[in-house]
Amino acid sequence: MGAGFAGYQAARELSRKARGAAEVVLVNPNDYFLYLPLLPEVAAGTLEPRRVTVSLAGTLRGVRVVLGEVHGVDLAGRRVSYADPEGRAGWLGYDRLLITVGSVNKLLPIPGVAEHAHGFRGMPEALFLRDHVNRQIALAAETDDPLERAARCTFVVVGAGYTGTEVAAQGVRYTDVLARQYGVARPRWLLLDVASRVLPTLDERLSATADRVLRGRGVDVRPGTSVREATADGVLLDDGSFVGTRSLVWCVGVRPDPLVDDLGMPTEQGRVLVDEYLTVPGHPEVFACGDAAAVPDLTRPGETTPMTAQHAVRQGRVAAHNIAASCGVGARREYRHHDLGFAVDLGGLQAAANPLRVPLAGPAAGVLTRGHHLASLPGNRARVLTDWMLNAVLPRQSVQLGLVPEFAVPLDTASPETARLPG
Repeated sequence: MGAGFAGYQAARELSRKARGAAEVVLVNPNDYFLYLPLLPEVAAGTLEPRRVTVSLAGTLRGVRVVLGEVHGVDLAGRRVSYADPEGRAGWLGYDRLLITVGSVNKLLPIPGVAEHAHGFRGMPEALFLRDHVNRQIALAAETDDPLERAARCTFVVVGAGYTGTEVAAQGVRYTDVLARQYGVARPRWLLLDVASRVLPTLDERLSATADRVLRGRGVDVRPGTSVREATADGVLLDDGSFVGTRSLVWCVGVRPDPLVDDLGMPTEQGRVLVDEYLTVPGHPEVFACGDAAAVPDLTRPGETTPMTAQHAVRQGRVAAHNIAASCGVGARREYRHHDLGFAVDLGGLQAAANPLRVPLAGPAAGVLTRGHHLASLPGNRARVLTDWMLNAVLPRQSVQLGLVPEFAVPLDTASPETARLPG
């Protein structure tokens, strides 16, 4: 269930192990695996959407791909219910079940946020943001009202973790290009977080690097600051100041898919409770991993693994190994992983990384970060590399495609990977 980092890796490993001796079925709302770390580059117009989406049927040989959104699990009958893209209901029987439904935008009880903010978890949201940013600059160039012009040229990102930092870093470079094209003053970007620094969960040296790059590009970084209320005209901050804006990007974090609460399984903080072998207690035929699972962190007793792609990829492989072991192929093994470091792409030649705890910044970090992305992509590597090379020497393409309207990407959605249809 789910083709994110964990589900994709598990399906690929299971197919390789089975070699046709078992049927591997992957049910997912879309026919692609989304490489989330490069999604900010889609929103900033440096990569096309298909570059960061990898065909499931084209890369998972021997896996049956079922397009559908899972609605429930019948544990007694060993069946999964789902609805396909045309709304038709269906059932899938299983001998072994792996739950990797991932996560959605994290919501906070702040007035107006659900109505006026947009998240950044799926392709529809990235496409909407790219068009929205372009449209705001174009409308700013046409108005004679200085307050309206300033609001349309102001972009507020809430959450200075991985996603928010990269969205702001990539976005400010994109709007600088648009401002020159339309002849308006340089747009304003604000990056807010209740924490005392950007990238609060990472090494302070990475945080300092990202902060320096952002401020050098003109981003107004405001640690210790958040939104008290959002309106159609702007945001009221918790320090009492009001910022006029038409653009509020919500990147405060993620929460497990709401489907988890309806599965009838033990949970911990909204995540399916599993043991160190990724098995659901009381259900030896059911496994879970990735953001939707509370996996014990054996390197930090008493804690669960964080919701990161690094863990999801490795958990998917271990889950596949243990599913095979439950069928008599090999011996199961516990999940244990020490973090190998992190990389944050800040656009251009700038990045912050600490591979194997060695802090890097500038072009060296940029080369390492992009090399890591190319190595991690299960497809489209040549196309991504070509786009990066072309963007280094050619002007950035900046047009509105108008493919995703605002109503199609509400913040409060259990399916950020699919655009909401009218009605």
